[in-house]
Amino acid sequence: MKIQDFIQNRSKENFALHDKYLNSQMVKVLKTIDFDRHYVRAEGAYLFDEQDNRYLDLLSGFGVFALGRNHAEIVEALKSTLEADLPNLVQLDVSLLAGLLAERLVKLTPDGLNRVFFANSGTETVEAAIKFSRYATGKPKIIFCHGCYHGLSLGSLSATGDDHYKKGFGPMVPDFIEIPFNDLEALEQVLAQGDVAAFITEPIQGHGVWIPDDDYLPEAARLTRKYGALFITDEIQTGLGRTGKWWAVEHWSVEPDILCMSKTLSGGFVPVGALVCKEWIFDRVFNRMDRAVVHGSTFGKNNLAMAAGLATLEVLESGNLIEHSARTGAAIMDALTPLTEKYECFK
Repeated sequence: MKIQDFIQNRSKENFALHDKYLNSQMVKVLKTIDFDRHYVRAEGAYLFDEQDNRYLDLLSGFGVFALGRNHAEIVEALKSTLEADLPNLVQLDVSLLAGLLAERLVKLTPDGLNRVFFANSGTETVEAAIKFSRYATGKPKIIFCHGCYHGLSLGSLSATGDDHYKKGFGPMVPDFIEIPFNDLEALEQVLAQGDVAAFITEPIQGHGVWIPDDDYLPEAARLTRKYGALFITDEIQTGLGRTGKWWAVEHWSVEPDILCMSKTLSGGFVPVGALVCKEWIFDRVFNRMDRAVVHGSTFGKNNLAMAAGLATLEVLESGNLIEHSARTGAAIMDALTPLTEKYECFK
């Protein structure tokens, strides 16, 4: 089977196929907003249609394409991994590439985070964070913020503060408590009950791009420690340089107990997610040999995903892209700030 033959012979059928076999409502949306284009190639930040019109993709795959599309170094890493004929997904074995990627992530994440769990997506890392928190603390409740987004699987959906995604899919997982974002008093009121396993939050809320007060995240971390709960930061969208630092929590010098990442780590090719946590949490979950597989993922440590992650980190570091992100962000903020006096912001 030659994929190129399919692409060449049936390139104009994508909307018809999706209308018949996949999400026909999405097809209607794209046609309604005049986005029903036939893209034929992609390079960096741009998509190209059959007339070679160029489109700047500001959506960036919901944050996946921090390195742009079809980055040459990521492509080469994936090719070399396929050509190496490596043993892949040997379930009664431990993967070298997974170990190497875990080693790099531990060096790059905040101090005290030294154990890694790999999954296939951001939502799976949130699911793992929920489970690890409950087991490690022996407590049931998870606090989350109104307006947040942590994923659409049932556990992560239960921790998502937007009823649009929940309607009709209930009941949600019990013992999830919603509080306002950026409200320390509300957080402490729930923590003080003594039965909270963890507080999960995005450092910057992605749906709306809401930035907390300067004392919010440091105080949230202090309060969770005070009341024996864990502090989970969802860096699935904000992590890996998108805010001008490796992790958004670094802007506030915060050290979480669990950090979740995904999206950019894929290099734009192979789905991958990672949870990095404190060793004592990991050791409580996997506390005996018979619990070595008590939580896992069949495809989570596959060689292509690990290679994509390693190549992505290499490109981010060697290209000084974190510093470039900081400079570009500052320039955009400087240009936009004068407009705040002219246009009103609604929350």
